[in-house]
Amino acid sequence: MRLPNLSALRAFEAAVRHDNFSRAAAELCLTHGAISHQVRTLEEELGVQLFTRNGRQVTATPEAQRYAATVARCLAELADGAAELRPQQGLQRLSVTSIPSFAARWLAPRLRQFIEQHPEVEVILQVGQQLQDLAQEGIDIGIRFGRGKYPGLETERLSGEVLYPVASPRYRQGELPRCPSDLEQATLLRSEDPWTPWFQAAELCLPEPSGGVMFDDLSMQIRAAVDGDGVALVRHIVAMQEIASGHLVRLFDLAIPCADEYYLVIPPHAMQKPQVRAFRKWLKAEIARNQRQPAQSPYTDAWSAPPSASTKN
Repeated sequence: MRLPNLSALRAFEAAVRHDNFSRAAAELCLTHGAISHQVRTLEEELGVQLFTRNGRQVTATPEAQRYAATVARCLAELADGAAELRPQQGLQRLSVTSIPSFAARWLAPRLRQFIEQHPEVEVILQVGQQLQDLAQEGIDIGIRFGRGKYPGLETERLSGEVLYPVASPRYRQGELPRCPSDLEQATLLRSEDPWTPWFQAAELCLPEPSGGVMFDDLSMQIRAAVDGDGVALVRHIVAMQEIASGHLVRLFDLAIPCADEYYLVIPPHAMQKPQVRAFRKWLKAEIARNQRQPAQSPYTDAWSAPPSASTKN
């Protein structure tokens, strides 16, 4: 029985999970071109098209999504099997998946603290926009941003989130909007979080922005705002580093709660793993510690913002 190339399978699985070759390349420390080459090699070997392509935009076919789930499960089993062969190291493998913005901008910078406290645990951090079948794909813990309806998983609310406008202090040579109505003349950066609810809370009769770039990666939206490309409506937890450093400035005194919130989800069979219990305890303590810290901005305590009312200072 001839097996496909393992490197091509890893590249393919990451590309499907991210639905993006560039993010898959970043995860695997490869180039966009290398991921594209590996995927094309696999397509030629299997004799089937796995992605539809429109320029640099790629979309996994239904067949590719089904095969990627099988590949992910097999890769997880290979990793688990390899871990079992290292009893002398005593490592406990912990697989964590998260949305990219939370993983890159909040979780990853703090993971070193967890590793220092638990050197016996090896953390595998995966990121992706698509929901994954944690049990089928051998993932121990998921951090999701949604409404808390995750059938078949142990679900625990971690935090709420709020939205507010920010801009670089260099935006328009420092001539920042002074009141919400000034946004009518501003360049508004777009993401998956619409502006309309914030406009309504600010009693503005402005249409939802259209045209230009739609950022599906919130880190890229933050980067554009820092570069002075426009005013961004941001999630506090995603933007808090840039606000604390002064690279971004909060505008006005109005924030609105997101309809979605952060949740910890765990497959029932993983609940008894010591590394899962340790990570859950650490994560909750780290969030609680952040909530108690002195405010670096008026919304450092946005973790616990009321779910049904605007937040004002």
